[in-house]
Amino acid sequence: MKKEHSNPVPAEIQAEIDALVALPEAEIDTNDLPEVRDWRGAKRGVFYRPIKQQITLRLDADLVDWFKNHHLQDEGYQTRINRALREYVESARS
Repeated sequence: MKKEHSNPVPAEIQAEIDALVALPEAEIDTNDLPEVRDWRGAKRGVFYRPIKQQITLRLDADLVDWFKNHHLQDEGYQTRINRALREYVESARS
């Protein structure tokens, strides 16, 4: 997200945030927050989104055609190519 295009935080909310930041740890009441000890259902990487970089890349036409014809409805072929490259990199790191 580019800062110059983001919505500014309203003054009253910013004042509330600043007051919370100034509180010492000992004064923060977390009794209403349940402590999670069982992480079996947790999903890694749900909130992490790497920064994308736009490039020009020449790929064999048959590869592009395959990805275009085998993408899921909720994602595009470029996303599938990105995932395939990421899986390759992750397997090469091991």
